[in-house]
Amino acid sequence: MKKLLIMMLLILIALIGCQRGGDRAGGPPKIAFVMKTANNPFFIEMQKGAEQAAQRLGVNLIVQAADREVDVEKQMQIVENLIQAKVAALCVTPSGSREIVPAIDKANRAGIPVVIVDTRVDEKALSESHGKIAAFIGSDNYEGGKVAGEFLAKRLGGKGKVAVLEGIPGHETGDSRLRGFREAIKATPEIQIVASQTANWERDQGFNVFQNILQSHPDVQAVFACSDLMALGAVEAIAAAKKTGQIVVVGFDALAEARKAVEQGTMEATVAQSPATMGELAVENAYRLLKGEQIKPEITVPIKLITKENVTSQ
Repeated sequence: MKKLLIMMLLILIALIGCQRGGDRAGGPPKIAFVMKTANNPFFIEMQKGAEQAAQRLGVNLIVQAADREVDVEKQMQIVENLIQAKVAALCVTPSGSREIVPAIDKANRAGIPVVIVDTRVDEKALSESHGKIAAFIGSDNYEGGKVAGEFLAKRLGGKGKVAVLEGIPGHETGDSRLRGFREAIKATPEIQIVASQTANWERDQGFNVFQNILQSHPDVQAVFACSDLMALGAVEAIAAAKKTGQIVVVGFDALAEARKAVEQGTMEATVAQSPATMGELAVENAYRLLKGEQIKPEITVPIKLITKENVTSQ
């Protein structure tokens, strides 16, 4: 009788393992990809890359996102629902670097591997919770900010007044870009940052914030925006002030519309970081984890400065 019970228990455990993330007939594994938002062209490209990888690998991919990048609570709710649904693996672009940690802990307890994409998790918070992620896949945002700062400093001839449109305060992606930019600007002390304000990654806020900056600092000569959407909002504010061509605009993400703006001359540069590649690599590596393979704990996607000289060749 005891042997029979042990055998039944082992069979039950095996069945649970086989069913995790798949259907009851042993279908393809379910990999969830939770993005910050589905309304930003950057994440639309990331989703395309993820879907292409899923189709190639025969994975059942579930893509979900909050309406706005600032909606951290909604993203947390989405992740928790997917954990309860027993997906096989989670790929997440965190809306909050610290706020995502409790969800990672829950996934750990449920035996669901977590791949973090684009935005790093706060290391201190993750260490304190004893949480674990399988891998981080993304570009070096600090280096990207530095590249943007070096370009802008050279474009201004080493002196001038600059404004900055920041991302969400405390958000690792924007903070790293900002730190890199400021570090580059330090090398040219005659460049003065006259205003540095958040526009929360959004185009309309980029317009409103930069419009206010133009009123307070009409002699501003350049703006660095931590994302292209904010940069494009600044371009619109510059046009409304009839100053097109008079203010240097540098963005980040190399969205299609930003590339067009660079080609037309309303933006000077943007930093490309290949979101489609990030999405593809995230699904590929999550799939490899489910097959029991080892993956690299950190996979860096290269960045590239896009200017008028190379925009048509990229």
